[in-house]
Amino acid sequence: MENQANSKSIILNYGLYLGLIGVVTHLVLFATGQLLELNWINSIVSIIAMIVLIVLGIKKYKNDSDGFISWGQGVKIGMGITMVSAVITVVYILLFMNVIEPDFQQQAIEFQKQTWYDAGMTEEQIEAALEMTEKFQTPLISSAMMLGFSAFIGFIISAIVAAIMKKSEEETY
Repeated sequence: MENQANSKSIILNYGLYLGLIGVVTHLVLFATGQLLELNWINSIVSIIAMIVLIVLGIKKYKNDSDGFISWGQGVKIGMGITMVSAVITVVYILLFMNVIEPDFQQQAIEFQKQTWYDAGMTEEQIEAALEMTEKFQTPLISSAMMLGFSAFIGFIISAIVAAIMKKSEEETY
């Protein structure tokens, strides 16, 4: 049970780092005026940071546990890191869209409409796509989707990393 408190510390620390990396990346793109055009960079940086920090978090827990970690413990650490980061991201995005840049959603819609026009979509297709998009842009649905997507990606990464790094006491004999 002594590792329980240790795992909480690891989860909170690495989750905070991961959340801050996402927020800082988003703010840098916003400050440079590249957020709409280069949002994919934010996604790539976030995925790479997620992989690195989950690996580091699981490795730290394993080192603090005399070199032993089960698959379940590894997944727990990775998912904890992911979900702490996801909550930070959701809070930040809600602040961003309601306080920092309240017009951002409208700007994003206009940018997307232009992309659809450039791709050759008809006016009817664009209107249908916009209707569907608006259904998913409520804060509750957006937050739930962000948390769900983070949990899904975080689980996959955590499961793979935990499977690679697991080591039980039985394996040493």
